[in-house]
Amino acid sequence: MSARKRQKHEARVRRLELEAALRERDRRKRRRNSIAAAATALVVLGGAAAAIGGGANHTSQAAAVPPSELAPLASLGNLSPAGTPGVLGPEAVPVPDAPQLVDGGSPSASSTIDGIRCEGAEQVLFHIHAHLTVFVNGAPRRIPHGIGIPGAQVSPTAVGPYVAAGSCFYWLHTHAADGIIHIESPVQRTYTLGNFFDVWRQGLGPTNVGPATGPVTAFYNGLVFRGNPRDIPLTRHAQIQLEVGRPLIAPVRISFPAGL
Repeated sequence: MSARKRQKHEARVRRLELEAALRERDRRKRRRNSIAAAATALVVLGGAAAAIGGGANHTSQAAAVPPSELAPLASLGNLSPAGTPGVLGPEAVPVPDAPQLVDGGSPSASSTIDGIRCEGAEQVLFHIHAHLTVFVNGAPRRIPHGIGIPGAQVSPTAVGPYVAAGSCFYWLHTHAADGIIHIESPVQRTYTLGNFFDVWRQGLGPTNVGPATGPVTAFYNGLVFRGNPRDIPLTRHAQIQLEVGRPLIAPVRISFPAGL
């Protein structure tokens, strides 16, 4: 077999292995979803019974951001356009054609971070996704794949690398370099961007985003977030943007594909 044919064969084998791994992952998720749905149904029935007995205490899955911490875009003056978003990656979300903000290091599998553990399988009782975009001095930075997945096993695909497996999964993690944060938790809780950066082992505050330092401007769902960026909640389909320095870039918005 020629070297060219051998390379094509090996690429095809890797693709088939990845497809098989993704099918198995989806199968396991469907099974866990069924179990979680049954558990949720019991909780709902219990809540209904409590309501009949004396009134239910209803809480939102995600805490709302106080209006005092949000401001309109106009408060920042003119914003520069973001430019081309990049090609679609393995999760059908654009991957920025840009350098990584920093490597995707994760704590050891035995560490518990902000009460967040690393589990042998992904948890789906509370399963949502948010999107993070970062600019440094007006230039995009890519969020690495494999954050929160120690021992990440990176599989190549025709549209970029994808992490389908590892030694364990923290409840906050990334599979691809597209900025999608997977929140897959065995408990319903409002996680924050600070929790994600802690799992990533990177600093975050009003004057730094990872190794990038300078004044930080934060956007949450198209509005200016006035508080500490660590406190931004990772709500379902939240569109979060962090910018270090100037010029300021208008908030990027993505379309979450089916399944995210």
